[in-house]
Amino acid sequence: MADALKRLSDEGVAIWLDDLSRKRITSGNLAELIDQQHVVGVTTNPSIFQKAISSGDGYEQQLTDLATRKVTVDEAIRMITTADVRDAADILRPVYDSTEGQDGRVSIEVDPRLAHNTAATIAEAKQLAWLVDRPNTLIKIPATEAGLPAITEVIGKGISVNVTLIFSLERYRAVMDAYLAGLEKAKAAGLDLSKIHSVASFFVSRVDSEIDKRLDGIGTDEAKALKGKAALANARLAYEAYEEVFGSERWAALDKAQANKQRPLWASTGVKDPAYKDTLYVVDLVAPGTVNTMPEATLEATADHGEVSGDTIRGTYEQARAELDAVAKLGISYDDVVQLLEDEGVEKFEASWNDLLKSTEAELKRLAPAED
Repeated sequence: MADALKRLSDEGVAIWLDDLSRKRITSGNLAELIDQQHVVGVTTNPSIFQKAISSGDGYEQQLTDLATRKVTVDEAIRMITTADVRDAADILRPVYDSTEGQDGRVSIEVDPRLAHNTAATIAEAKQLAWLVDRPNTLIKIPATEAGLPAITEVIGKGISVNVTLIFSLERYRAVMDAYLAGLEKAKAAGLDLSKIHSVASFFVSRVDSEIDKRLDGIGTDEAKALKGKAALANARLAYEAYEEVFGSERWAALDKAQANKQRPLWASTGVKDPAYKDTLYVVDLVAPGTVNTMPEATLEATADHGEVSGDTIRGTYEQARAELDAVAKLGISYDDVVQLLEDEGVEKFEASWNDLLKSTEAELKRLAPAED
C-alpha cells in the first residue's frame, strides 16, 4: 500500500501530515502513519487545532482542570495546543534522531492575530519554543512583511522556524534572505548552526483556486486551457529560486559553518477542484530536498494510486514561466492574486483562532466547578 509513498521518499521528498489531534496521538494512529506510511513530520495551524479541540475528543479532562484553575481562555488554548505538539514531538523523536534533526518535526504557529506585529511575533515564538521545550519543534511564523524581520531575529536566537503562508516568488526570495540573515546573526553569536533548521511553506492549491476562478470569468478557450497550471508553475519556479539561493556564494559561507538549507515545503496540497487528479500537488511536485505536507485524504490517495515518476520539477522552468506569462497576458495580475491570497490566508487563520477562542471559552464555562 505504501509503495508510492516509499518512492516519493526515495526521490527526496519528506512526507509530513497536515493534521494533529489528541485522538490521533492517543489512539496510536500517528505512530502507525510513521511506521507504515513514511510520515516523518506533522504540521498544525489554527484551523487544524480549532477542528480538533471543538470536536472535544480527548480534551475534556484537561479542559476540566484548566476550568478549575480559572485560567484565561488564551492560556487554556496554549496549554492544550502545546501539550499536543509536545506529545507528537515525542512520538516523532526517533525520526528526528535518525535524520540528524532534519525531519521528525512538529510545527506550532504563533497567534495569527500577531501577523502584522514584528515584536509580538518574536516574543510569542520565544515563548512557544520554551513552552513546548522539544528540540524537534518548528515555530511557524507567517511570511508577512512584519514576519520577515521576526524570522531573522528568531533564527538568530537558534530557534528553528517553519515560515508559512508564502504565495509569491518575490516574497519567497525575501523569506530565504531573512533565513540567511538569521543564520549570519546566529553565527556571529557563536551558535551551532547545525542545530538550526527551517522550512518555507509555499502554498499551492489556493493559487489555482483563485486564478482558475478568474480564468472562468474570462471564459475563452485560451483561458480554459490554462486552468490547473498556475499553481504548479508557481511552485516549480519557487524551486528554481531555492536552487539559485542555496547555490550562491553567500550560502557557501554558511554551508562551511555546517548550516542547513531551508527546504521548500509544499503546503495546501489537497486538491480543491474535483476535476483534477487528487494527487496533482504531490506527484507533479517531486524534487530532492523538498517537503510535502498532506491532509490525510491526500496521503491516502497517494498511497493508493499515486504515480511517482521521478523528478517532476527540474527541467520545467521554461514551461512554468510561459504558463504564468500566458495567464498575465489574459489580464490576470499575478501580484494582485498573491497579495489577495496572503491577506485571505491571515484572515482565515485569525477567524479560526477566534472560533477556537469562542469554543474553548464555552467549554471552560461548562466545565467550571460550581461556586461555593
